[in-house]
Amino acid sequence: MIDEVLLEAEEKMDKAVDVVRSEFAAIRTGRANAGMFSSLMVDYYGAPTPMQQLASFQIPEARTVLISPFDRGAVNEILKAIRESDLGVNPTDDGNVIRVTLPALTEERRKDYVKQAKGKAEDGRISIRGIRRNAKESLDKMKKDGDAGEDEVARAEKELEALTKRHVDEVDEILSAKESELLTV
Repeated sequence: MIDEVLLEAEEKMDKAVDVVRSEFAAIRTGRANAGMFSSLMVDYYGAPTPMQQLASFQIPEARTVLISPFDRGAVNEILKAIRESDLGVNPTDDGNVIRVTLPALTEERRKDYVKQAKGKAEDGRISIRGIRRNAKESLDKMKKDGDAGEDEVARAEKELEALTKRHVDEVDEILSAKESELLTV
């Protein structure tokens, strides 16, 4: 029973780290990547649809993204979604593909992105600590109900703390890598 609580906590913490990793992929560095568009939703025939489902992405150069819509009828909606996003880019339609050229990042913009990354990392840490709190409450309840002995619960709490520390450290590593990537000109 204790092992189930710890296993569930570890799975949830792994998912929290994955969420942080995917949110960091959406933060623009100086280089183009398809992950920048992963959070964009397009109003496709009245239904909000992820852009990844409506087009393919190519990156021919470091700061250029070519978006090839599967349905030419969705081009205007895709253009609108990109313009209204917080990416700070202006897409152009050349008839075949949508071309997005990323401007060079200014020092100020880089610092904004670092701030944004730190906020997302802190959200991840908060999520991990919330998972720890819920698992600890479950362990305390087991001890109170007599389902597990005090020694077993104490051992499980130590394991839980180690799990939490490992996942928080992983978030910190991802953050420092993203920071250095953002601040490299």
